Parts: sequence; C-alpha cells; structure tokens
Amino acid sequence: MTKKIVLIGSLDTKEKEFLYIKGIIEENGLETKLINTGVYPAFSEGDITSEQVAIAGGSSLEELRKKNDRGTAVTVMANGARNILNRLVQEDKVAAVFGMGGTAGTTVGATAMKDIPIGIPKLLVSTVASGNTRPYVGEKDIIMMYSIVDIAGINSLSSLILKNAANALSGMVKGNEIRIEVEEKPMIGTTMFGVTTPCVNKTREILEQNGYDVLVFHATGSGGDSMEALIKEGFIKGVVDITTTELADGLVGGIFKSSETRLEVAGQIGIPQVVSVGAIDMVNFGAPETVPNQFKDRKFYQHNPTTTLMRTTVEENYKLGEIIAQKLNKSISPVVLVFPKGGVSLLDRSGQPFDGPEEREALYTAIKENLQDHITLIEVEEDINNPSVSELMAAKLLEQINAKKGNTTHV
Repeated sequence: MTKKIVLIGSLDTKEKEFLYIKGIIEENGLETKLINTGVYPAFSEGDITSEQVAIAGGSSLEELRKKNDRGTAVTVMANGARNILNRLVQEDKVAAVFGMGGTAGTTVGATAMKDIPIGIPKLLVSTVASGNTRPYVGEKDIIMMYSIVDIAGINSLSSLILKNAANALSGMVKGNEIRIEVEEKPMIGTTMFGVTTPCVNKTREILEQNGYDVLVFHATGSGGDSMEALIKEGFIKGVVDITTTELADGLVGGIFKSSETRLEVAGQIGIPQVVSVGAIDMVNFGAPETVPNQFKDRKFYQHNPTTTLMRTTVEENYKLGEIIAQKLNKSISPVVLVFPKGGVSLLDRSGQPFDGPEEREALYTAIKENLQDHITLIEVEEDINNPSVSELMAAKLLEQINAKKGNTTHV
C-alpha cells in the first residue's frame, strides 16, 4: 500500500488552510490522509474523523462538546491523534507528517509527532516557532517553521508561507514544485488569540468582503512585533488591533512580551487604526511548572498542556489602561478604541473562569482618565466576541480607509 503524507489539524477552525496544503501536496503527485482534530462540525470531515480521534483519545465528541473546556479538548484530541498516527506508522502507511496552528494546534501536532521514528519527515507550521520551541520539538527531528501571521485565512502573504511548507514537505518525500497564483489585495493587520478568535474571524470576514486581505497575527510577542514590522515596511494599510494581551505579559512578566514600541507604530505612521483590549485579562506562561513562584497564589487557567494563563489583577488592569492610553496618545492620526464592557475574552465574561467586572472597570477607568481628545473611545455593553463588536470595529476601520478613497462601506 502506498505511504501517505498525514495531515493533522482542526478542520472546524482551519479547514481552508489544511485543504490548501492538501491540494499543493497532491498536485506534487503525493497522496494524503487528513486527520481531523476539531471538536465542532466542519464542511470536510477528513479521512479520519474527529469522532474517531476523540475515541482514540479516551473520550467522545459528545462529551467534549458538553464539557466545553478548551484545555480538555486539546489534550484529548492530541492524544487521539498520537495514538492513530502510531498505528499508521506501525502499519507502514506514513510517508511524512504535517501540522499547523497556534499554541493549541502546535501542541496537538507536536504531541502526535513526538512518538514518530526519527527520519520520517515531520513539519509544523506554527505561530510560536520563533520562540522557545523545546516544549514542542523535544529531542525529535521535528521541523518548526514560523508562520509570520496566524493560521487564519489564505491571502497573498500566508499563501507564500504555507506553499513553501507544503513544497518543503513534498520535497522531502519526492521533490516536485508547483506554482500557485493568489490575487494580491491591500493588506490589513489584526491580532488574535484563541480566546478572541470569534471576534477576529467575524471582523476578518467583513473586511475581506470589502476587498482586503487580512493578515492575522498571533499575539505571542513576536506576533505583534511582526505585524508592526510589516507596518513599518509599508505592507499593511490599516490595523484592527483586537488582541493587545502582549502588553499584559510585558507589564507582569509573561512569556509573550512584545517590544517596548508595541501599539505605537501604526499611530506614528498614521495609518487607519482601530484598537481593542482583547485578552488583557491574562498573562501567559508555559507549562505549570514554569510559572514563577511569586505568582503561586494567583488565579490560573490551563489553556493547554504547554500554556498556563494567569488572571490579571485590578491593580494591573489600571496600570494597563494607563499604558494603552499613553501609547495611543502618541498617534499622529485619529484612532478608535473600542472597549467591550461585557468581557475582553472567552474566559472573561459571565460564568467563565476569568470573569472580572472589577478588573474591567479598573481598565476602563484608567483608559478614560488618560486618553486624549483626539482618540475616540467607544464603549459597548457586549463582550468582545459578540458579533456586533466585530461589526462595529470593521465599520470604524473601513470608515477611516474609505474617507480617503470616497468609497462606500459594506458591513
């Protein structure tokens, strides 16, 4: 039986991206087998369904959906993918292995790959590949490729990165090259975490419908800095900076700290800019044992086995509000700041582990007290992942862009 390149990924969030990779590999004359590690429905079920993966991981989709806990789902699906992949290797059916994603997708892919014998090609396209990759690679010959932008859509930049990855893996197995043409459009930058994904995806959808490529940057320190480097180089024409969580890591001492100029570059250059406070409720660390002892009494949430989230305090939120206001005040052009009073992430809303009305109020108060008049502050009652918040942010950005072009905004 012909060996196949095994693709491991969550089709409920990254279906288009995995089908893009699958198509390139198959155009190279190679066969693929797609393992679906998503928990929720997708158009494509994959060659090995998510139900099969959940069962192989010791659970079921019904149980995971009922529990609705991201950390548990990532662990179960990672273990299931690993067990299935081990079986395929034992049956001599694996030519190579491919995975991609943010911290969760990388964890799932790496967990599956770590048991695979050295010599079988293993490639992970990841938003965290420019940082400490040891938790993912371990002692295996896993190749990690930095995605530059988050794995969130096919555009004129992400298509280049993913095409190189697919051809690289094909080259390890066979060596053919293909050429894919993607229409070039004006680029808009945005920032995303797993806990702000619904907001970013809806905002991206609206902006893409209006003729823009949206580059999604994973807010891991290097993600925000990568976005701002592209702004400096003139690639990005507008910013909807939804997930400013890197500032919390910088203030408190998390692992996703960005540069000192984070949230200042777009304003200095004067491109259209809409900002929010996504995931300011959390500071990021690695596995639980990596959390500094000084924080042992704080509130934590285990996002996945390699990512530990710590809730920011009232005092930290007030200071973060001051920092955000002071940075935006430096802007040479108008900026819109959207504050979702109902919550700043999937974890910070009613009934969720990080729900913090006092923390949000401290953040809001500091912003309002320090923000200068040329920055527009819009407060909404909903949480950040409510579709109406995405519609508002997309509309405000398009208003700024279209004011220069005389175009009509379609939201």
